[in-house]
Amino acid sequence: MLAASLGGLILLGLAWYAGTLLAQLKRQQVRQQQSIAARNEDILASVRIIAHAVRDGQCDYSEGAIRLTHLLNALQIKGGYPFSHEFPGVYGLYEKVKEMPTHEARRALKRNEVMKMDLERSGYEAELETQILKDVARLKDFQLGR
Repeated sequence: MLAASLGGLILLGLAWYAGTLLAQLKRQQVRQQQSIAARNEDILASVRIIAHAVRDGQCDYSEGAIRLTHLLNALQIKGGYPFSHEFPGVYGLYEKVKEMPTHEARRALKRNEVMKMDLERSGYEAELETQILKDVARLKDFQLGR
C-alpha cells in the first residue's frame, strides 16, 4: 500500500513537472513568434521607406534593388516565400548588378572602368524600369498577411 502511494506520488510529481515544461515551451514559442513578427515588421518598414525613395527618385534603381532584395530575403516567413517571383523587376536588376563593385572597390577602379560600369548599370535600369516601378508601387504598402 505504501509503495503504491509512493509510486502514485512520484508519477503525479513527474506529470506536474512534464506539464510545467510543456507550458514553458509554449510560452517560449509564443515569445519567439512575437519576436519574429516584430522583426519582420521592422524590416517591412524599411522596405516601405526604400520603395518610396525609389519611386520618388531619391534612390537609384540599382541601389534600391540591392537594398530591397536583401531586406526581403531577411524576412522570416514560415515555409519561405519566393519574393523573386512576386517582384521580378527588383530581383532581376539585383541579379544583374550584384557582382558590380561598390564603395572602396569601386573607388579603386579606373575612371573609364567606372564609367563603363555605370553605363551598363543604367542600361539595365532602363530595361527594367517599368517593372521596377510596378514592384516598388506594390512594396510601398506591402504587408505579409495575405
